[in-house]
Amino acid sequence: MAIPIKTPEQVAGIRRAARIVAEVLNLVPSWLRPGMTTAELNEKIDTLIRQRGGIPAFLGYRGFPAASCISLNHEVVHGIPSPLKRIREGDLVKVDVGVIWQGYYGDAARTYAVGEVSPLARELMRVTERALYRGIEQARPGRRLYDISAAIQDEVERHGFHVVRELTGHGVGLKLHEEPMIPNFREPSTRRIFLKPGMVLALEPMVNIGTPRVYTLEDHWTVVTADGSLSAHFEHTVLITKDQPEILTRLD
Repeated sequence: MAIPIKTPEQVAGIRRAARIVAEVLNLVPSWLRPGMTTAELNEKIDTLIRQRGGIPAFLGYRGFPAASCISLNHEVVHGIPSPLKRIREGDLVKVDVGVIWQGYYGDAARTYAVGEVSPLARELMRVTERALYRGIEQARPGRRLYDISAAIQDEVERHGFHVVRELTGHGVGLKLHEEPMIPNFREPSTRRIFLKPGMVLALEPMVNIGTPRVYTLEDHWTVVTADGSLSAHFEHTVLITKDQPEILTRLD
């Protein structure tokens, strides 16, 4: 498995693409409101990406028809924005955004609560985001890919939730999806993969309240929980440096 090691010039380009992603995701809460459609939210995301000099990385990727993936409640990932799908009070809204800037890629996702949601939904969001950061803590030279996966799985299962196993994180930067695939659970083969400075990884736990099993709807994109339970999704693009990891899709 050849995991790309980015040059300083490439890292600079990836950092710029990732910053646009972060700017978009930071503005989503100011746009979200009950009654708006997911298509309206996608239009705002598309517009801001282009205003910042980027190109939506998802639009046209393997035929995907929108600038962002917007998934509601039991939808795990890859929800297609639609003028027929309205956001309601109490929804969990997962927004996944990818940006191309002069050939370089950034990718991140967040889960947002619309108005008042249940305590269990809040806990699901908290644990999923915490699991992401537990994984990021392991993204250091000399650690293994396995260490990232184990940290994520342990944090999720400690609270009684379940990681989705059919979907993983991935390398990113020169393409939207690069090696390695990054499971959110212990996978023995990843014990042999050591992290090195210059690797850029998209870590993204997808966590369900109920069963970890999922299936894809007839639109060939939207992945939903098999039992209809709530799901949350958080993602960051992370650079492995000589010491602590750098989160490229976070505005400090």
